[in-house]
Amino acid sequence: MQMAVRRGRSDRSIQTIASVFPRGGSFVNKSELIEHIARQADISKAAATRALEAVIGGVKTTLKKGGSVSIVGFGTFAVTKRAARVGRNPRTKEPIKIKSAKVPKFRPGKALKDALN
Repeated sequence: MQMAVRRGRSDRSIQTIASVFPRGGSFVNKSELIEHIARQADISKAAATRALEAVIGGVKTTLKKGGSVSIVGFGTFAVTKRAARVGRNPRTKEPIKIKSAKVPKFRPGKALKDALN
C-alpha cells in the first residue's frame, strides 16, 4: 500500500503505510491498526482500541438489523442473502444440502478505488 501517513504531530515527515506497520507487506492485523490509529489521532492505544471496537460494533449492529453502512470515500457494508443450494462432500462425493445464509458484503467507494489505481 502506498498511502501517505504522518507520524505524530511534531514529526511532519511523510511515510508509506507499509513503513508504519512493523511487518509491512499486504496484511495488517488488528493490533497494528490500533497502533496506527493511536499514532495518527494522537491518542492512547486504549482509546484507539475503544474507537475501533465502537466502529466495528456499530457496523455489526446495523448489519444484524438488515441495514447498510456507507462511509463516504471508503465504501458500503451491506447484507445479502445467499440462496440454499446443493453441494458435494469432497471426501465422499455425496450431495449435501447447504442452507440459505445472510452474508456481509463490502462495496468499495470511488475514492478508495481511485487511491488504488
